[in-house]
Amino acid sequence: MTWGTIATWRMAHDGVLKAAEMLKNKETAGDAVESLINVIEEYPYYKSVGYGGLPNEEGIVEMDAAFMDGDTLAQGAVGGIHNVLHAVSVARKLSNEHYNSFRVGEGATKYATINGFKMQNMLTDRAKKRWQKKLLELKDESVTPYDGHDTIGAITLSEAGSMAAATSTSGLFMKKAGRVGDSPLSGSGFYVDSEIGGAAATGLGEDIMKGCISYEIVRRMGEGETPQEACDHAVYPFVKKLKKRYGKAGEFSLVAMDKDGDWGVATNVEFTFSVATSTEDPQILIAHPSANGTTMIEPITQEWLDAYEKRIKAPIE
Repeated sequence: MTWGTIATWRMAHDGVLKAAEMLKNKETAGDAVESLINVIEEYPYYKSVGYGGLPNEEGIVEMDAAFMDGDTLAQGAVGGIHNVLHAVSVARKLSNEHYNSFRVGEGATKYATINGFKMQNMLTDRAKKRWQKKLLELKDESVTPYDGHDTIGAITLSEAGSMAAATSTSGLFMKKAGRVGDSPLSGSGFYVDSEIGGAAATGLGEDIMKGCISYEIVRRMGEGETPQEACDHAVYPFVKKLKKRYGKAGEFSLVAMDKDGDWGVATNVEFTFSVATSTEDPQILIAHPSANGTTMIEPITQEWLDAYEKRIKAPIE
């Protein structure tokens, strides 16, 4: 039987390895996607998700996350949640609620506390040093305040034919307090329907949400396009439209997988992702946009991986 999982960025790979083992063992798509993201949320060197995530301008780590069940279309989400290790797990529990399934700020944090989720200070010393360094840099008015907004977005497909999607992020580094991006927004940061497939996004949320791109990719797959065709046809024309009508477009990267385990990717920047299926061993790949509105995908090099590991663990000076 077919199973599969795909997730954004190289940092997802250890989570993809875990999800792949779970799916091989016939565990559910929901359990697999939650576990995939939990792995990343716990790792302190990933500066845009969970523990170690970079804070807002006030030095507070505010996290956004979402979960969607492709069988029932049930969704749960949190925005601006504080002091909880696994924001995506809170989102998944909220997906069981018919009402009040999207909680933000103090309401989200209180819900997590009441329901026994692991609470802790999410600001690591390393992330605090990055924040303090940025505060000094911002005294130079030519320096942009915003960088670091890499969301983990993941799709899973179980042998039973069920699918799930989930996202988790600490959002835009140095964002204004209370800012929420696309990651917890249905149709923008994620969408999945087990009868069709799913998609998830990473990049600048303010621009991704202008196009509801994740839903558009799923809609196109439902009309017969392959995941790669759907990604190319949804992402690149919209980036052009946004540049023409809004004047600019931020970073866009999306991954997709259909109910048969086929997958696709589109991006307007250099973009790494991880994928594993019943017919493909887990692998990290790198994607680039081409001049003709399609996506170029190639294996990652060991040199790139070595440089990445060195970069994310380099001392903060």
